[in-house]
Amino acid sequence: MLSRRSIRAFSRVKPNMELILNAVRTAASGPSGANSQPWHFAIIRDAEIKKRLREAAENTEREFYEFKAPAGLLDDLKPFRTNFSKPHLTEAPYLIAVFSRSISDNATASGSSYYARESTGIAVGLLLSSLQVAGLSTLTHTPNPMTFLNECLGLDRSYRPYMIVVVGYKADEAFVPDLTKKRLEDVCTVF
Repeated sequence: MLSRRSIRAFSRVKPNMELILNAVRTAASGPSGANSQPWHFAIIRDAEIKKRLREAAENTEREFYEFKAPAGLLDDLKPFRTNFSKPHLTEAPYLIAVFSRSISDNATASGSSYYARESTGIAVGLLLSSLQVAGLSTLTHTPNPMTFLNECLGLDRSYRPYMIVVVGYKADEAFVPDLTKKRLEDVCTVF
């Protein structure tokens, strides 16, 4: 897992769909408040839908990079060579749009989801880990706002966009920044 890195250039080789479905199965097995299972995973492989999502995401990102982003954040992003252009959204074989729901379609007595965002975050961690173990590369993408996902995918507003996970094999020419992760002793205290 320590070798996992976000990738922005993906090979055109399409992974077997069963790898993607197995990763989603793993993610959907995660814990959730009152077992409400508040997540929804939309696997997108259709080129036209990916094109519409890319256009909408780039419009959102252009506004962010040009008008909204604090200068300090833009400086911090320089090593990653990011900007508003998001070709990976159409080049990668799969996008997984992850949603959380505050209304439960699971059999909770009240019909509510508890800790929907937190539970969905745990599910995304399981999804990313499962994809990594399967030999796939990923990028987590969180344009703000992401409501265009509901429109492009025909999902009502009870589905709250959480993240887009871009999935595929790493392209040979992919840029991977030389970054270090914090040491265990920097992030963990044993009492």
